[in-house]
Order: sequence, then C-alpha cells, then structure tokens
Amino acid sequence: MKESIKNKMGLSQSIEDYLKVIYVLQTEGEKATTTNIANALEVSSASVTNMLKKLAKMNLLDHESYKGAKLTASGKKIALEILRHHRLLELYLKEVMGYSWDEVHDEAEKLEHHISEQFEDRIAELLNHPTHDPHGDPIPSKDGVMPEMAQLSIAEADFNTPYIIGRVKDQDPELLRYLEKIGVLPGVKIKVLEKAPFNGPVTVTLEEEQQQTIGHAVATEVYLVEA
Repeated sequence: MKESIKNKMGLSQSIEDYLKVIYVLQTEGEKATTTNIANALEVSSASVTNMLKKLAKMNLLDHESYKGAKLTASGKKIALEILRHHRLLELYLKEVMGYSWDEVHDEAEKLEHHISEQFEDRIAELLNHPTHDPHGDPIPSKDGVMPEMAQLSIAEADFNTPYIIGRVKDQDPELLRYLEKIGVLPGVKIKVLEKAPFNGPVTVTLEEEQQQTIGHAVATEVYLVEA
C-alpha cells in the first residue's frame, strides 16, 4: 500500500494541527496570521511564530511577517489528508458509533493523527464514500479534491428564496445542541423571511412550516446552498 506523505515525513501531531488550521482559515476566507492561528489552536503568538519558521524551513508553507502563512503544495496535501481523516471519523462516529453531532469533533481531534490509510479506506468504503461530514463540511477525496462547500450564510441570504442548509461552521457543542433543538440542521429546507436592522435577529421558516427567530451571530455561522 502506498505510504502517505505525512507518514513518510514522520510529522508530529502539532505540525499536522498547524497545517490543518492554516488550510481551514484560508478556505474560510480568513488570513492565516499569527493571531488567527494562535486563537484557533489556543496557543501563544510566540509559539506560532516559532512553528511557522520551522514549517517554512520544511518547505510546508511560505511565511511573510504581517502577511500571514500560505501552504505550499506539500503542506496543502498533508492538511487535506488530516482533514479527510477528521471528517470521515466524525461521520463514522455519528452514523456507526451513535455519537451526537455535538460530540464528534472532539473525539475526531484525538483520533485523526493515529489512524492508518487502510483504516481510512475501510471507513470511506463502509460509509459509501461520503462527500460531507455531519456538520456539512466537505470531505476531501483520496486524491485531494475538495467537494463544493456552502458559503452563503443565513445572514447574507435573499428573502423568500428557497435554500437548503449546507453546513454549520462553528463546532461549539452548545451551539450545535441549540441548532439541533430548533431544527437548523444540514439538509433542511429554509427561507429567510425577515432581518432586523443593525445586526438584529433573523426570522426564517424551516421545511416551509416551522418559523424560527435566530440571532445574527448564529445566522453568520450557518451556510446555505440554493434549493
């Protein structure tokens, strides 16, 4: 069986976490600055600066002060491999192990660095080669192709236009439990009825019958695709 690039390089769990976070920041349209990386990983800015220098020497990213980090082709390939592990594990934990969608992220974080490529292949086969995880985030394919990602938030959506909830960006368990309770889940039909001014609450209908009012902060974390 062909060995993965991350296994060949013998990378630490910490390095893999950095590469994954940088990739996620970039795909969400945010700069991979020292501050953003430090906040995402809950580490000091000094630790981030030292790691970025190390990763640049390993040719896994390019880094310019005040401009943020950008992954090289090798760095991106490793990040996609870790993301694939993580998101497949999330779906496996939910669909097979019976975890709730607010529990799977933390469990997958612990496991993603340790599964073999054979185990990854078995999970993908068992789940019929899925394209998205329980939160609607795309699962990279084996060869590193990323499926389409929902990018239009409820806060930005047009009025009275049929959409389907594509994904939830925030992994906060409390938020996920709240969204599940009110029925805001990936795959649910949704229309925006009203947006209060000055970042006020947003009123929506779910499945064309249930009306809900959600705060603006929550509305910016839930992304839609056209129905």
